[in-house]
Amino acid sequence: MQDPDNPHNGPNNAPDEPESGQGRKQPSKNRHLLLRIDSWIDSTIWNAGFRAAEIWEDTTIFFRRFRVRGWKRMVFELAGEGLTLGAVGMVLMLALAQPAFEATKEDWRNRGDFAVTFLDRYGNVIGHRGVIHQNSVPIDELPDSLIKSVLATEDRRFFDHFGIDVVGLFRAMVTNAQAGEVVQGGSTLTQQLAKNLFLSNERSIDRKITEAFLAFWLEANLSKKEILATYLDRAYMGGGTFGAAAAAQFYFGKNITDVNLAESAMLAGLFKAPAKYAPHVNLPAARGRANEVLTNLVQSGLMTEGQVIAARRNPATIVDRNEVKSPDFFLDWAFDEVQRLSPRFHQRSLIVRTTIDMGIQQAADDSIETSLREYGEAYHAKQGAMVMIENGGAVRAMVGGRDYGESQFNRATRALRQPGSSFKVYTYSVAMESGMTPKTTIIDAPISWGNWSPHNYANRYAGRITLETAVAQSINTIPVRLAKEKLGIQPIRAMAKAMGVETPIRDDVTIPIGTSEVTVLDQATAYAVFPAGGYQSRRHGITQILDYDGDILYDFDRDEPPAKRVLSEQADSYMNQMLSRVPYVGTARKAALDNGVVTAGKTGTTQAYRDAWFVGFTGNYTCAVWFGNDDYTSTNNMTGGSLPAMTFKRAMDYAHQGVTLRPIPGIENPLPSEKDIAKAQADKPKDGTPTLVRPRMLSVQSTNILKGIGEKLKDAAPLEAQKVASAQ
Repeated sequence: MQDPDNPHNGPNNAPDEPESGQGRKQPSKNRHLLLRIDSWIDSTIWNAGFRAAEIWEDTTIFFRRFRVRGWKRMVFELAGEGLTLGAVGMVLMLALAQPAFEATKEDWRNRGDFAVTFLDRYGNVIGHRGVIHQNSVPIDELPDSLIKSVLATEDRRFFDHFGIDVVGLFRAMVTNAQAGEVVQGGSTLTQQLAKNLFLSNERSIDRKITEAFLAFWLEANLSKKEILATYLDRAYMGGGTFGAAAAAQFYFGKNITDVNLAESAMLAGLFKAPAKYAPHVNLPAARGRANEVLTNLVQSGLMTEGQVIAARRNPATIVDRNEVKSPDFFLDWAFDEVQRLSPRFHQRSLIVRTTIDMGIQQAADDSIETSLREYGEAYHAKQGAMVMIENGGAVRAMVGGRDYGESQFNRATRALRQPGSSFKVYTYSVAMESGMTPKTTIIDAPISWGNWSPHNYANRYAGRITLETAVAQSINTIPVRLAKEKLGIQPIRAMAKAMGVETPIRDDVTIPIGTSEVTVLDQATAYAVFPAGGYQSRRHGITQILDYDGDILYDFDRDEPPAKRVLSEQADSYMNQMLSRVPYVGTARKAALDNGVVTAGKTGTTQAYRDAWFVGFTGNYTCAVWFGNDDYTSTNNMTGGSLPAMTFKRAMDYAHQGVTLRPIPGIENPLPSEKDIAKAQADKPKDGTPTLVRPRMLSVQSTNILKGIGEKLKDAAPLEAQKVASAQ
């Protein structure tokens, strides 16, 4: 029978569990702690939510006092939206102003600290750069007629606006709309100064926005007189002169303080287009422009018709000068090089001996201009650039654009353009270094790299071909296949940098066919490695910098390190062998030089025909040529083998006149032999290859004169010794 006092003894109960002290478990302390924490979290969250609801309700009740209805609500809504959009606009403006902030970080006045006289390779003066302070005139001492002429023509509201003339801008827009073309500019004098100091002549929205911010910055940091004085000191005035003081001396042979009204009007007319209105180039146009300036003086109320009538009847006359073409693009680059080297010395008045050869420079200028005049319209190409480097690294010519007077933007050193197939040499150089040869075969077939599938020109594929054929025919899939399957992207980027490309190269799978932008100077520098036997080209534009006491402050040969090898001798030979086929059996047959000068190089054409290149070399010179448009619009199917190759040939044919030909390393029979010359004179070429004759040392006219003198000397009677002695 179950004991009612002891329920554990019943038959249906489980055995007794041990009691405490005898094995029975007590509730865990950790369990109670976790319960308390859970309870605290629950209560805290609930209290926080409750308190937040109370605060929200109190806030809502408080703001109900400001609730408005009717027309007042519309005003407040618009004000609120305005504040929101204003905040967004301020953030956007701050982002757009970043380029202006970057441009003003450095000491932008340092260009005026130098007074540099530049000499060519033979010691002739070719130009000046820097503001020569001893020739600068304070703004208060400048003729009143000059100040008024400049303001009446360039910026009539100069002393009233804050950097941007809204009234003038609106007036220009209306005038241009009525005329159907751009006949009047809206830029203020401050904006023009900002462009001259910090920016290029590139026509783009980004440049105009940056220019506006820089104009505000100039107005905030300089007085109106300082802005005007700086503008008159820094503006390009044609004839290789910068600043009104230098222009007055160059055109009129007098100090700026002595110019009269007619001369002031002519100087003020130069700011719009110095190349077009330079009086030593086109005096009638300069006088016509000066007459417009006089009209502006009357229309702006700064002078009366009676005050300007004498200047109209007696226009300015200029000093009789021959037209002297200054290598301004080269001088701008050389001036930047002087500033780069300036930490090595403290003098600021310098004489700089450069590497430029004015004969070759003139030929380069003429080549670009002639090509654009003859074919620019047909190809829809408006700009070109060229750099020529002699074997050894000396820059002999630099063309930064078609007309320095219209645009001082140097497209040879500053324009970043896609090189197209001319970039492939870096991929093939890595391939040669890795053990391949020109006879190595690889498959030309469609290929994909991720989502990118490059195509050959006309979508044609040749199957298994040699690398030398791939180079000559500029096949796209081969360098991509090499990079993807054998070489990788990083070695190609490293090779381009080692050979002289200073522009940062993108880390992108598309770079084997030339999608990463470079400059013309980059390409000329890198290609000059090939005729240098695989060594760095040591590109330079300055040989010596001297002070006016004749002390040598810098000497290139003395102060610069020797060239380092970047390509092995074997790899360089292989590259030269492949590249020397391109002008004869490849894509650049119009680039092959006359007179038996062995030519090598590579064409480049970018997507949508935006850029066309030819970069080539002989044993003597390396030359890079580019054509395109500043606004990146497409040309009319222009390829690197057309206008660039033709321009290369025209300039290089001149450069090789009367020089001793040097061989290209690795080329078998690099110079024409007597047998080749005799054969070339007897046989006419059947495949378009140039005839092999030696470069002409004298013109045809000079040769005929000397031949005539020789014939007369043969027929002349011999002189008697006694007569010769008595004559001496």
